[in-house]
Amino acid sequence: MLTPQQVIDNYFLENRHMLLEVAAFLDRFDVAVDHTGGIAGEAKKLDVIRASLEQLQRKDAATSRVERLLKLFATV
Repeated sequence: MLTPQQVIDNYFLENRHMLLEVAAFLDRFDVAVDHTGGIAGEAKKLDVIRASLEQLQRKDAATSRVERLLKLFATV
């Protein structure tokens, strides 16, 4: 089993990259909304992305973050 510091050392760069990708996605979305004046159609998918970001902040002994996100993504 890895120590907490080893987890950070081993996975920090990979996870930083993925979070930057999410930030870029949200920025592209905002630019598209600003350009077109609104959103049509797939608002549910964006709501799921936003809800998943909230879930990542919660530590829950009963369910893992992965399990909660999988349930959320199954709704779209």
